Amino acid sequence: MNLTATVSLIERHLADPGTGWSMGSFGAIAEFRHEPEEPAATKLLERTTARGGICLSLPSELQPVACETVSPRAGRWGQALMLCLPTGAATMSQRTVLTELGPDRDALRAEDRDAVLFDMGLGQTQVDFCIRTCDRNLLRVLRAKTGRSLMEQGNPALPAVLAAHPHRVALTRLGRVEVFQKIGGPDTGGVSPSGPHTHVLPQLLRAGRTHSANQTIPPGLVPCAGLYPASPFTDGEGHEKPFDPAAARAWAWLYDRFAPADLVLLKAELAQHLRAGVTPDVLIMPEGRDQRRALRVGLRQASREGAYDEALVRLWSLMHDGGAEAIDDTPERLGH
Repeated sequence: MNLTATVSLIERHLADPGTGWSMGSFGAIAEFRHEPEEPAATKLLERTTARGGICLSLPSELQPVACETVSPRAGRWGQALMLCLPTGAATMSQRTVLTELGPDRDALRAEDRDAVLFDMGLGQTQVDFCIRTCDRNLLRVLRAKTGRSLMEQGNPALPAVLAAHPHRVALTRLGRVEVFQKIGGPDTGGVSPSGPHTHVLPQLLRAGRTHSANQTIPPGLVPCAGLYPASPFTDGEGHEKPFDPAAARAWAWLYDRFAPADLVLLKAELAQHLRAGVTPDVLIMPEGRDQRRALRVGLRQASREGAYDEALVRLWSLMHDGGAEAIDDTPERLGH
């Protein structure tokens, strides 16, 4: 798909409130989503609401990669189109200490362009995860602790941030996501607000990975943003809804075009076997983790489609869709 077609695809999804977005890394992520009736300022590759916003830049090196994960809930899967760049093109500043960057002149809203941007110093490859504020008290605390790790034991800057709820700004080579809502915690009842929100998880940051091991990203590529098309079985907040065949077909179209070719072929062979009524003993379980995941997701999708013999699909699933995929390294909630 050429860049013009990619821009058109991204624009269609930006206009769709069923699509969610993210920018970040493994352990530090900013998410954006808007509601169907929510007012939004609209520009090419940009959307801004009263709760947050996203602005995308699509360089020629962009490589979309479709990823699926196995849900711990039976019959479900996660889905995302990860927008990737080669490692060299994806790399950001990787600062490891709190750093003042000055006024955020590129802020999506004019009223935020005099507020001061601070890199949190999380040291992540593909994102400079920042906070932005014009609060004098918070500015005083942050400026007193620049040059130190925000996560350092006893650093008063972190509790000051959690109490003040500054804007969060995730900067990547593909643009930015801004979140204006409160940080999830005691002031929000212990849960993240619906719509735009952020997660910073130190235990995952310590792993030093660019993405979850459950995402099939080809070597040499780094995901800098994520596009999460409407799920066939949950709404934007993860609540159950009647199965939506149109959403399933829309995702299948993306997967066939942007997933690794060997996984697309494996799922096509599975469909061919099911159509032909072949029993599962003909297939030797793939050895690769990515291949096993693709087979399991393919079986879950086949059970939803209703195009195959139900008893045969159950037999295949009993043999090839057992156990649970590790979920301790999947904070992204793919497809949610």
